[in-house]
Amino acid sequence: MGEGLAVLVARPGPLEQSPSFDRSAGGAEANVATVLTQLGVAAAWLSRVGDDGFGRYLVAQLAGQGVDVGAVAVDPGRPTGLYVKERGSGSGATHDLPAHASRMHYYRAGSAASALSPADLATRAAAGLLDSTDLVHFSGITPALSESANQLTRTLIALPRRGRLVSFDLNYRPALWGSRIAEAADELAAHVRGADVALLGADEAEEIFGTGDPGALRALFPEPAQLIVKNDKHTVTGFDGDAVVEVPALALEITERIGAGDAFAGGYLAALLHEADLRTRLRYGHLCAAAALTATGDAAKIPPVHDIRRLAQLPAAAWAGLRYPDALDGTIRP
Repeated sequence: MGEGLAVLVARPGPLEQSPSFDRSAGGAEANVATVLTQLGVAAAWLSRVGDDGFGRYLVAQLAGQGVDVGAVAVDPGRPTGLYVKERGSGSGATHDLPAHASRMHYYRAGSAASALSPADLATRAAAGLLDSTDLVHFSGITPALSESANQLTRTLIALPRRGRLVSFDLNYRPALWGSRIAEAADELAAHVRGADVALLGADEAEEIFGTGDPGALRALFPEPAQLIVKNDKHTVTGFDGDAVVEVPALALEITERIGAGDAFAGGYLAALLHEADLRTRLRYGHLCAAAALTATGDAAKIPPVHDIRRLAQLPAAAWAGLRYPDALDGTIRP
């Protein structure tokens, strides 16, 4: 549940010199949905788009990847959110970024998704989803969009669970909060505490909560049954009740960082819904994140499920020696 964005990807080099742009679909929660469908999990997306070409494109892209878009509302008065991705070529020219670096330029103020509100949970399509789903996922981007979107997410975490889980990815974006930035820490903390599964990056947690240490964050947030901390030291620490597991990421050459956190969330949640143990969930997350880090688009192309399943079952020593994507060649087995 959250905002989807049409994406225009510039050619490498200064943005003003890009002669053309590639089009794609993005948005944190939409990215997670497409990872889930690739891993055999039925997924639906609840959002709002404008009555425009970008909105129709976005809905069609998600539907084409197997995501149920029946609960997406079309707003006749507001546009679909958009961002432009500037990519560096490393030429050293004025305004060029380093090679493989990227910068996002967002055009989402007043977007259709910023009008999300508790009323969007009351539609027949949304109510049907909430009654039948095993898990609802959203990120800290959604409450940052507007006060009405914040009321939506607050309403969601306050609803009776009725067997479903709520998953929340911190995704702290200071610029999105705008004049509401003073509220951000308290609001995001309330969302972490109200979730069953909470995913936090150590760097963003340090910025908003004053610590990125997994143990300190667990002490600060004992409420979520599962608390996942993506550490700066190339590992992820997972807490599930009294269990604590730390799993190193795979060695790889980074092409682009955009979308890696969403891919990790999708992998972790897919394994959770398939009732995998904590270590396996974290490994699924790492493998999906690796696919995003070595690709150029926001939405990761996930390796075949049989490869993920095989690699996730490796002994710890073999896992620690993996390099992506070399590990997909099939020669490394449990």
